[in-house]
Amino acid sequence: MGAAYLIVLILAAIAFSFGGILIAKIFVKGTKNPQKGQAYECGIPSDGSPWNQFNVGYYLFALIFLIFDVELVFMYPWAVVVKQVGMPALFEIIVFFFILFMGFLYAHKKGALKWI
Repeated sequence: MGAAYLIVLILAAIAFSFGGILIAKIFVKGTKNPQKGQAYECGIPSDGSPWNQFNVGYYLFALIFLIFDVELVFMYPWAVVVKQVGMPALFEIIVFFFILFMGFLYAHKKGALKWI
């Protein structure tokens, strides 16, 4: 029974996705304006090519931020049920923080947190 619901959900998601794109293609008038292809940066006209090379350290810093940020989202459900679960929840969050802190130390040791 559960697999049938999942298949229906996936088919509905595909239908809504392609349906929205199809409706947009049919009803929206397309314009060929060269400004649409330019990079947009805070309203300032672009200067030069948008394909500039950036130091990979910026991407690494952003990915590490996202990893730690997403991991901290898991604290909200824990905070909601901590009174009901009791000591096992406290032990689990201590293990969670330990693993998170070890990842932070590893990233710091590798120099991934140094802003370039």
